[in-house]
Amino acid sequence: MFAIKNLSKEVDSEEDIFTELYKKYKGLANDFQNVPSLYVKLPTEDEPILLKLREESRAIFLQRRSRELLDNDELQKLWYLLDKHHTQPLFGEEQMINYGDFVKVGEEAGYKCRPFFRAVVFGKLLQTDPYGRISIMQFFNYVMRKVWLHQTRIGLSLYDVAGQGYLKECDLENYILELIPTLPQLNGLEKSFYSFYVCTAVRKFFFFLDPLRTGKIKIQDILACSFLDDLLELRDEELSKEMQESNWFSAPSALRVYGQYLNLDRDRNGMLSKEELARYGTSTLTDVFLDRVFQECLTYEGEMDYKTYLDFILAMENRREPQALRYLFRILDLEHKGYLNVFSLNFFFRAIQEQMKLHGQEPVSFHDVKDEIFDMVKPDDPFKLTLQDLINSGKGDTVVSILIDLNDFWTYENREYLAPEMTDEAEI
Repeated sequence: MFAIKNLSKEVDSEEDIFTELYKKYKGLANDFQNVPSLYVKLPTEDEPILLKLREESRAIFLQRRSRELLDNDELQKLWYLLDKHHTQPLFGEEQMINYGDFVKVGEEAGYKCRPFFRAVVFGKLLQTDPYGRISIMQFFNYVMRKVWLHQTRIGLSLYDVAGQGYLKECDLENYILELIPTLPQLNGLEKSFYSFYVCTAVRKFFFFLDPLRTGKIKIQDILACSFLDDLLELRDEELSKEMQESNWFSAPSALRVYGQYLNLDRDRNGMLSKEELARYGTSTLTDVFLDRVFQECLTYEGEMDYKTYLDFILAMENRREPQALRYLFRILDLEHKGYLNVFSLNFFFRAIQEQMKLHGQEPVSFHDVKDEIFDMVKPDDPFKLTLQDLINSGKGDTVVSILIDLNDFWTYENREYLAPEMTDEAEI
């Protein structure tokens, strides 16, 4: 045992001697000098040369990535090769291609197309063809979609000032502002309205993709959601009126939302007071709910600006969505405990009962409503309702509505009588 310990000491001693001689030879004074850096601090505003260097290097990198993408001529060539090598017979009227011909096209298409001609891509698109082929059109659409995603990612990354893979609010505002002239459906907008349009568009991205209000959104999340598709849909000059009205980013939709804001603003000071917001919709939101809105949301001297109003509208018009429920739950959660108890429910429903009295209606018993709510949601804790309980139940929008809006409560209470009338109207 003693011999083994002596041998170990000799080995350690030899390593120490070798390390010391190596450092002297290399001119290394400290241990950390020969360790590669794992973190490089971003340059600050006090380092303009480093900032410019970082900016230019990122621009060159993105340009190089852009050149690696297929252009229109190369896409046309790809379509020609797919058409030339399609495999008989047709599947209905659709051209198909087997794996052998798929590989041939990949060899002829050039190096830019290689990522698309992998076995895994063919396997993803393989469906029910008895000959083991894939649809040429589906494959080409797949390629087009991938190219579009890469182009869009590069385009968004140009506005990523920090180069960290996310956009701040001002970054996304700049992107959409410069996008407006390329969207024919927005040609009719006056330039004086551009700032309001950009604010309207950006709020939807941040309301749904940044519910925790961190002030930034991952570019990856922007590409994964459908909002960018809706925005770029405005390139279609023949977009139908119905499609425009259902698209938050269209000119008619933006003008509608801003017009509602102006109509509510009676004193024309550019802000909304609680009394002015009370006229929203059917004017049946309870005072208690409106008080909580102005307590929880960002206001200026007790009044709401357009940006805060947009969050309110997005929550009210999309109550089924988890992000909207998160917004509304924060307002209902009086004590910020992360759950609603019987006291919270009674606090809000008492205002509904008071409104019913004012309209000459017999108030509904709170205990009946409370039991209905807990029966609908089926929470994990029989005495508490969490945000996740509301989301999981699929009834969160109903629960919120009957606590904050007399008209919505009346509709819910009379749903059995209204359902046959709605069915008859649909048949007519």
